[in-house]
Amino acid sequence: MTESRVTTFAQLIGGADGAIKRVEIPLIQRDYAQGRTDPATSQIRSAFLEVLHSALTADEPQEIGLDFVYGDVETDSGTLRPLDGQQRLTTLFLLHWYLAHRAGVDLASQAWTEFTYATRASARLFCARLVGFPPPVDCEAPTDWIRDQSWYQYVWRHDPTIQSMLTMIESIHQRFGDEDAAQLWHRIADADRPAVSFHLLPINEMGAPEDLYIKMNSRGKPLTPFENFKARLEADIAPIDPGKTFAHRIDGAWADPFWPYRGDDDIIDDELLRYLKFLIEICEWKEGHIKQGPIEPRAEKLFDEHNPRARDHLAYVIDAFDTWTGADPSAYFSQLFISGRAVRTSGGPMPLFAATEGRTDLFENCVLTYGESRGSTRLFSFGQQLLLGAVLAYRRSVSTEAGRELRERLRVIRNLIDASENEIRLDRMPAMLAEVERIAVDGLTDDATAFNRAQFDDELLKARIRAAYPEMESSLFALEDTVILRGSLVAFELDPYALPRRAEAFIRAFGDAANWTQLTAALLAVAPYARPRDRERRSFQFGVGQDGNLASWRAVLAVGNRDALSQTREALGAVLDHVAPAETVEAGLSALRSRGLREAEIEGKFDWRYYLTKYDSMREGKSGIYFGRAGELGYSLCMLNKSQLNSYYRDPYLLAAWRESRIGDLAEDPWFTGYEWGERWLTFRRSGTRLRCRADGYEIAPPTGCEHQEALARVASTLGVRDGLMPVPQRAGERCMLDAVDRVQVGANLMSALAAEGL
Repeated sequence: MTESRVTTFAQLIGGADGAIKRVEIPLIQRDYAQGRTDPATSQIRSAFLEVLHSALTADEPQEIGLDFVYGDVETDSGTLRPLDGQQRLTTLFLLHWYLAHRAGVDLASQAWTEFTYATRASARLFCARLVGFPPPVDCEAPTDWIRDQSWYQYVWRHDPTIQSMLTMIESIHQRFGDEDAAQLWHRIADADRPAVSFHLLPINEMGAPEDLYIKMNSRGKPLTPFENFKARLEADIAPIDPGKTFAHRIDGAWADPFWPYRGDDDIIDDELLRYLKFLIEICEWKEGHIKQGPIEPRAEKLFDEHNPRARDHLAYVIDAFDTWTGADPSAYFSQLFISGRAVRTSGGPMPLFAATEGRTDLFENCVLTYGESRGSTRLFSFGQQLLLGAVLAYRRSVSTEAGRELRERLRVIRNLIDASENEIRLDRMPAMLAEVERIAVDGLTDDATAFNRAQFDDELLKARIRAAYPEMESSLFALEDTVILRGSLVAFELDPYALPRRAEAFIRAFGDAANWTQLTAALLAVAPYARPRDRERRSFQFGVGQDGNLASWRAVLAVGNRDALSQTREALGAVLDHVAPAETVEAGLSALRSRGLREAEIEGKFDWRYYLTKYDSMREGKSGIYFGRAGELGYSLCMLNKSQLNSYYRDPYLLAAWRESRIGDLAEDPWFTGYEWGERWLTFRRSGTRLRCRADGYEIAPPTGCEHQEALARVASTLGVRDGLMPVPQRAGERCMLDAVDRVQVGANLMSALAAEGL
């Protein structure tokens, strides 16, 4: 088994075994590039120096690891020729040189100064001159000092490596010039608690180095990350793969399926490496382990011959490559999935809602995006990893055909994943992977789950319903495939007689966002269908109008268990029963809404549901979220466009009254921010008169001056305002006082009267 060792730059030469006596950057390497001045390199250089600075200046000793340095060690001379790590080693050489000479260290006594370049004689001589003629300890401009020395040659201005080194020295000086050099030197040279270290992997411990150099292309480019990793992985698995199956196939038959996914460079190394990393993480999950960090040491532990599961892991990796040999992954996945917003045909592929950039080829998503992130979000998500893991399990154990059985099992897995946003976390991946593999191979047979419990129970229920009533399958699947429900049917009674009719009505009604505003009104006319968003019941989730987002409808109709959605289920069923026989969706919703309003008006019960049902403006919040005072939906509400009260929101009663009054900009457009119990005032521009909605009516705050007092008194006398309150007649309800007249119209009349008086 190949062994690497952790070392530091100061200990690299003349270390514990004394095998390495000097470091020489070989001819095959490119020029030193970290000192280039283009914007991208400048940003990388700045970030790298910031990491080094943090490690060296931290109050508590810290250690950062700089990954692997690969190199060929010439036994006779003890020369290490780095194959990978040249850039890091050169930067560390310059940082050690800078801190050492500023700390007054005798450079001639330091073994690490045996560092040179074979790429150009000029670069080799420059390194020697740096060590032999360091600047004064208190030099304020080291690069200027160097260029001014007699040993600095004029032609060096055109040497890219030397110029890059000078740029790096200047950047180091800018970042470290104000620090205590002696203290930093002690930290970076400390052999017991080093601040900066890396893994050294001598190539002569991996086999013949010429085998790796042969894999360099004719222009002398260094090995790609994939070639580096593959070379080490082949050495790691050699004891458990004596026939070299992996080594022979990775450069041959396994490459073909990756070719269609190659980039503009016509090289598939990156794609192969991403797939390998994906498989390694899957194998770690199979062991029940969560590992992060560099892939090389993780693979080494995974395939160590002393790991009892190492051969199982290797067999899995080989099978996961073999399964695509001679296959067309793109065609295969096109039989399984379509885009989440595509129109599905009965019996065909099912929508994949969580696809990367709309791509439904999971193999493509893996080889193009695995390991990459947008912020903290994986582009190849945990959900996609689980689905691809399930497909591999099925292809490995059951069949390579993308038939009905696989589609049905993947449907269950997709539904569980989409319903488990809160459950899907890295620490749960081992259990979830085992579960999806079990479902893929054997179907839904277990009562235990790592996924959302409510969704899992509903999957069991749907399976029993389908077994008893096979004719319901098309309706069930059609509902599951809507972009709102995404597999969750907890808002539906799974009635074999009612469901097909309601499914068709749901797709008609909710499939067009133009219906959403009226759908909310129709649902409210039937029942208080909103869902509490928190335990304190401070806020409630409704559906939204056409300008909102469908996530609000999903929160209402597709989250929670069946018990929690009993009232929602009743309201939705009643609405769909009205839509189903109607000539148009609009006609069905309008009739139901009108009936609810008429009944409330006959009874003289104008509660919050009446107002939200009647006035479209009271349902125009883009989030569908309402905050109620004291945990109640009543006559004090906040209607949010976003999800929090620190954003601007509406008071729906004030908004509706203002709109109904048609006074326009005579009053300020009423937007608010702050807690739901705060006072929300509408202000008239001319006089500064303010007005707010209270449970018992409208409170008026008069202007501060005297010029408008008579006008305000006339309004008060005409409309019956007493002590600054325009009361709304009310009568006792079951739990609280209810309006006996329409308070929105009361408020609109009051605003119109105030505006007419010039207020």
